[in-house]
Parts: sequence; C-alpha cells; structure tokens
Amino acid sequence: MPKLSFFAHPYLLGFEALEQMLESSAKINNDGHPPYNIEQLSDDHFRIILAVAGFKIEDLSVVVEGPQLIICGEQSQGVTEFLHQGIAARQFKRVFVLAECIETIGSKFENGLLIVDLRRILREQVTHRIKIN
Repeated sequence: MPKLSFFAHPYLLGFEALEQMLESSAKINNDGHPPYNIEQLSDDHFRIILAVAGFKIEDLSVVVEGPQLIICGEQSQGVTEFLHQGIAARQFKRVFVLAECIETIGSKFENGLLIVDLRRILREQVTHRIKIN
C-alpha cells in the first residue's frame, strides 16, 4: 500500500525536500532529550529554550544549515565515579525546521538553559506576470 502524504497533494509542487526534512527531524528528535520549550514573545519574536543541565557552553553548538536549526550537545567524559547518576550525560541533537521567513538572531546560555531567539522577517510579496508564448 503506498504511503499517503500531505505533500502529495497536487497543488503542493516542489515540497518533497521539506517532507524529507520533516521525516528526518522526527527520527532525530524522537527520544525527548533534552526537554525544550518554544515561546512566542510577540507576533514576530520566538524563543527556543533547552534544559541542558550538566553541559558547559563549550559542549554546545547552535548551527543554521539551510532551513534547519541544529542544536547539538556533547559532554566530554571525565573520569568520575558516580554513586548515583541522575543527570543525563549523553550527547544530543535537536533539529528544528524553520520557515523561510524565520531567522536566528542569537543565543545565550544561562542557569543550565540554552536560549535561542528567532524572529520573523517580513518580505515583500513579489507578483509578476508570466508571458504566454
């Protein structure tokens, strides 16, 4: 039985790459670690907050690659003997797919939280007539 997809609709042409991106980000992000919030601060300002307890700033990276915001964390493993280890010390990769009109304006690390600020940029809609030959 063929797989049905929202993007297979005949009016949505050229969105196959977006569908593949969404599928791959769902596979990467399926373990729930680290937990995160997405806040809408205004109509055009958004914030992603990840709880990254135990990570240092040099263990974290925030990269925009095409339409994807990729946030990674990898702790350097020290030689520590734990009597109990309740804080996850595992690497993670979170991928967020951004619309074309969303740009990353900065990030900061405070109190065990990684905060990434985003904003919607308004672009003029261009209309042009196509010549019929």
